[in-house]
Amino acid sequence: MSRASSLFQLCQIPSTNMLLRSSKFPRATNKLPWNTGMNVIPVRKLYPTLCFCKTVQTTTYEVVNGSYVPSTQTKQEKEMKDKSSAKLDTVGAFQKLPMVMPSVDILHSALRKAKRVLPTKGIANIAKRERNRGAKQLDALMKELVVPLRTYLESFPKKKYLHPYERSLIELTLGDGNYEEVLGNVDALRKKVVSVGKEHASFCAKSLTKREAEERLSEGVKKIEEVFNHEAEVVNDLLHIAKTLRAMPVVDLETPTLCLVGAPNVGKSSLVRTLSTGKPEVCNYPFTTRGILMGHIVLNYQTFQVTDTPGLLKRSDEDRNNLEKLTLAVLSHLPTAILYVHDLSGECGTSPSDQFLIYKEIKERFSDHLWVDVVSKCDLLQKSPVVFITEDSPDHVELARYRKMGPNGAMHVSIKSEAGLAELKVRVHELLTSQMAKIRSQNSNQENIVIT
Repeated sequence: MSRASSLFQLCQIPSTNMLLRSSKFPRATNKLPWNTGMNVIPVRKLYPTLCFCKTVQTTTYEVVNGSYVPSTQTKQEKEMKDKSSAKLDTVGAFQKLPMVMPSVDILHSALRKAKRVLPTKGIANIAKRERNRGAKQLDALMKELVVPLRTYLESFPKKKYLHPYERSLIELTLGDGNYEEVLGNVDALRKKVVSVGKEHASFCAKSLTKREAEERLSEGVKKIEEVFNHEAEVVNDLLHIAKTLRAMPVVDLETPTLCLVGAPNVGKSSLVRTLSTGKPEVCNYPFTTRGILMGHIVLNYQTFQVTDTPGLLKRSDEDRNNLEKLTLAVLSHLPTAILYVHDLSGECGTSPSDQFLIYKEIKERFSDHLWVDVVSKCDLLQKSPVVFITEDSPDHVELARYRKMGPNGAMHVSIKSEAGLAELKVRVHELLTSQMAKIRSQNSNQENIVIT
């Protein structure tokens, strides 16, 4: 029988409610043909009724803000929401790194806590109670060693999720691949401790006597301690990495930054001490600056950042050391304005001709940066330019002018005599104000791109 015909028959069956006595119908007076003693309610004649059945919708809906929206619209809304909530890369991940305990402290703490673990209450049998205690202590020792390692692994960020500037700091400060290698070794140690701990806890739980349980407990503790100590140096390596990275200066991408660039020993650190709150080391030898040093300038109630960078030498990028690469990383990945420092006095150790070549290379590579040129130690400049023995006779007009006065428009300053410092501070303030407007414009453009 088809579904439609059965539905038609169901519609012909009178409802049982029609047979019940109701006030709508008068009490019947006729008796049944046979003597039943019951009254009969007249039943109206029913006609077949056509019934329609809607197909049940099976589309899945998701709850969004308390209302039901089709799944296709929800996906579109999610995409728009992800785009609108997408944040620009930010720095500061190194300051969120956890405090890593030395391996010795982790082990001693785990042993102390494991010994305090008691057997389950209510075990009357001595052998069962002892093996229960041994298994629980071994399991506790394993967990006390593993939990800190797992916490470290979860707290240290993956390099691919870091800002390009911080990725460069990791590679240049720690060495290429060393960060990932140490984290991998810590994870391998964690897995070994888990494997050995579970194995010996299982052995202890299968002991038949109290003495056997005690021996297996002692053996398990000794084995776990041996495995941890054998590779505990990776924990100390992670501790060193955490200390090194946390010591890195924090750069605010929303705050205008002035980056001092130039050859080694041209006076960048001295200018940082004069212009900002930064106190870098100042000595008369190359590569005094061993990393990125930060300071701050407060002008007209506005705070700006100042960065002192290692000096650059005349050579290709393949031959540059990590200190020079740190300088290039700052210029490549941070929105900085450049204060390029030149020393034509002959005291820095780099000839004016080499400084000119370095300057031309950096100027061409980072031409999109706001720029100010400064000739330092102007009190030592002579009327005739300093000529190094290794220098050829300058035939280039621009080079000849550079050796005498520096680049076009360069400001001449002296820390010792304080000549030109007041003018330099005014020029720096104008430069940083322009840099702030540039950062705001770039952020506004990026937000418009994200929205569209």
